[in-house]
Amino acid sequence: MDTVFKDIPRESLIYLGIAFAVFIVIYWITLFVLRRLGKDPRYLLPEGVMKRVALPIFLIFISIIIRMAALRQLLGLENEEYWFKKVSTLLFIFAMTWLIIGILKVVKHLIIKNYDVNSANNLKARKVYTQFNILERIIIFIVVILAIGAALMSFQEIRELGLSIFASAGVAGIIIGFSAQKLIGTVLAGIQIAIAQPIKLDDVVIVEGEWGRIEEITLTYVVVKIWDKRRLIVPTPYFIEKPFQNWTKTSSDILGTVFLYTDYRVPFDALRDELTRVLKNTDLWDKEVNVLQVTDSKANFVEVRALMSAKDSPTAWDLRVHVREKLISFLQENYPESIVHNRLLINDKSHAPSDTD
Repeated sequence: MDTVFKDIPRESLIYLGIAFAVFIVIYWITLFVLRRLGKDPRYLLPEGVMKRVALPIFLIFISIIIRMAALRQLLGLENEEYWFKKVSTLLFIFAMTWLIIGILKVVKHLIIKNYDVNSANNLKARKVYTQFNILERIIIFIVVILAIGAALMSFQEIRELGLSIFASAGVAGIIIGFSAQKLIGTVLAGIQIAIAQPIKLDDVVIVEGEWGRIEEITLTYVVVKIWDKRRLIVPTPYFIEKPFQNWTKTSSDILGTVFLYTDYRVPFDALRDELTRVLKNTDLWDKEVNVLQVTDSKANFVEVRALMSAKDSPTAWDLRVHVREKLISFLQENYPESIVHNRLLINDKSHAPSDTD
């Protein structure tokens, strides 16, 4: 052992020993704090937090060790200071970026776990999910771009090249700006959706004549899950620039309508009583709205509208289908003359009385 370390300065071994000791102390203090917080329900941390942040923290420590002159002396590479520092800088940038993204995901998990997007009244949960999903992508995009820029600028040659390009790229910058205008507008639309929230995750919308739910929101596009399981991919500027229907903008409950076109002989009171009976016998109705009105009358039919409420749009759809079927069956079985008829007046002149009769 003495022959191995006899040519190594004792100060280098001391510095490396101190560095390892400090790292071990910091690691165990951090682990102790996280475990104590994990026992407190107010600060309950998700499982696997330490695994998520341990490796990037370890890499940060390694980058600091690589930068120390004591390590170069220990390896006998005192003349390779430039490459050691470059490796240390790049490793530190990479590890710090990894750590920031990991912490961001942990914070997101801690916040959104308190909101259940599958509950009936999930408006607030969907707001939080939408904001954090989009903002997470924005922050990760910015962090990665800054990390790449910092890594490139750490090289003196690239830094000088970048400065010369910036100094002489006035016209080119304008051209690139116009070329990237649509991309920038798309990203800004994604940010605006995260802040203003004209749509949220799981919102029920009608886009381009298609009924569906918002399944995914990114910075550049939105995925709408159509009722028949198709996916409609829509650019984010669409929801800023064009009108569309959002059935769950302020609440998940919704009114459903059923239109019937009947003969003038339809008994409105009997039909109204039947609507009430049908609604009371189904769990699809939320017991809020129950109205039957005559909304229009034409020469050959009467328009009757049944208005009812449900807890959300899928339930409202099922309720409308159910009520429509039951009311039509009721008229067929009890008042068949109330179904729309086309009347035809026949005037038979062959039986008209004559003067001789």
